[in-house]
Amino acid sequence: MGKKRIVKKTENSDDSSSKSSASAKRLSKKRIEAGILYVRSTYNNTTLLLTDLKGNAIGASSSGALGFKGAKKGTPFAASKAAEVLAEKAEQVGMKKVDVIIKGVGSGRESSVRSFISKGIQLNSLKDMTPVPHNGPKPPKPRRV
Repeated sequence: MGKKRIVKKTENSDDSSSKSSASAKRLSKKRIEAGILYVRSTYNNTTLLLTDLKGNAIGASSSGALGFKGAKKGTPFAASKAAEVLAEKAEQVGMKKVDVIIKGVGSGRESSVRSFISKGIQLNSLKDMTPVPHNGPKPPKPRRV
């Protein structure tokens, strides 16, 4: 089978904790007061993107990235969990106000916005930018049997 490895731990060899604290410090240097939250809600998944007012991405989250699989990704519960993760990133950056732009007709639209706001971030405006076709594609020709 092979030899077993023995790993000796020392007091200053915590690489994983130093990496996570370094990324938190890097985020905390930037102080962003206001931003835009894009919510894209489909029947199968809900993705959230947090940007500053210029459109530069600060953080992103989705139901699938949290480990939900299959039909559970499209549920309101999964969308709210994704919004909570993104709200924690927004708190680290110092965000206080957010404009929300929603696209899509999935079931996670409302629950993701509600759980994001419940973390203490103020809602400036809410826009529904769901694309709606005016006429749509040409229907198929009738079958000839």
